[in-house]
Amino acid sequence: MKIHEYQARDLLAKAGIPVPAARVVETAQEAEKAFEENGFPLQVVKAQVFAGGRGKAGFVKLVKSAAEARAAAEFMLTHRMVSVQTGPEGIAVNKILIAGAVDIAHEYYLGFVLDRDRSTVSMIASAEGGVEIETVAHERPEAIIKEPLHPLAGMQGFQARRTALALGFTGKQANTVADILLKLSRFFIDYDCSIAEINPLVLTKDGKILAIDAKVNFDDNALFRHPDVLALKDDAETDALEIRAAAANLNYIKLDGDIACLVNGAGLAMATMDVIQLHGGKPANFLDVGGGVKAEGAIEAFRIILSDKKVRGILVNIFGGIARCDLIAEALIQAGREVGFKVPVVVRLEGTNVEAARKILAASQGDLPTLQVAGDLNDAAKKIVSATR
Repeated sequence: MKIHEYQARDLLAKAGIPVPAARVVETAQEAEKAFEENGFPLQVVKAQVFAGGRGKAGFVKLVKSAAEARAAAEFMLTHRMVSVQTGPEGIAVNKILIAGAVDIAHEYYLGFVLDRDRSTVSMIASAEGGVEIETVAHERPEAIIKEPLHPLAGMQGFQARRTALALGFTGKQANTVADILLKLSRFFIDYDCSIAEINPLVLTKDGKILAIDAKVNFDDNALFRHPDVLALKDDAETDALEIRAAAANLNYIKLDGDIACLVNGAGLAMATMDVIQLHGGKPANFLDVGGGVKAEGAIEAFRIILSDKKVRGILVNIFGGIARCDLIAEALIQAGREVGFKVPVVVRLEGTNVEAARKILAASQGDLPTLQVAGDLNDAAKKIVSATR
């Protein structure tokens, strides 16, 4: 689960990390009032969206008056933000953060991530903050400091201080940065984060150290332990079908193709999309219905798929491991009869009781004329691509 920058700033402030005060507004009039009440001669207006590249897209602006703040907010709220992370369709802006501008001497990056290679949490830091850290890591890997944490003990004081010194801090400033690192690491663990980063952490010209931007993602599977975090969830930028799928415990991501996929297992779903692409098709979605496909889940999955007007065909690719193929076939038939297959549907089943399942599907084709059965995944992909072209 993602949260907005203003929400992350609030949580970091509660954790004791120095964050400058800011206001969140939803209208141009509120932006004008916020500028006046903030009382700073130079302020920053920042769109609150789940995407990077805001500055380059013109959705982070420095303003010197209440009128400029109003104009900047009005622009952001009436235009979709388009950046390298949004695609050409862009995303709508519903909230804006307004804060006093900081006189920056230098920018740094601090972050903690789940390190799957080491099976632990790792700290990442760089004296080149304020930019895309992935680009820095690719072009200048020597500029990145990495420190894996002990799985039980977490970040130790000596690691935090060593990192602060490596970033170029000395004296009291090194102690401050080390303290921020320790607090951020505890925050990461306490809140079951998958990523917690400050970018940039800034050193101001008068010697202060402040976190002026933050990004935090949480492990969805741990949200039951954090009702306060779950209350921050904002679905405004999430596709309506993805929200509907999540409510039915389906993993669904809408794509821009026209061949829908209904698959049990994330790895199998990715392989299915690859094979569709290999045979000249374009996937319309990623949809993982999980290990045990039941009739109600299959019905809702088909309804979600068919709600996408771009869909011209459906490839069902199911491996019956824990779930039996004959039960899956019956669930698919029930779904077809309830929902109505108005587009070609190709089904590939493999695993437990697959022969019985194929007989069940073959016997149902009189009721479901758009249904075809495939022998393997390549055959299924060829059939659905042919049927939709």
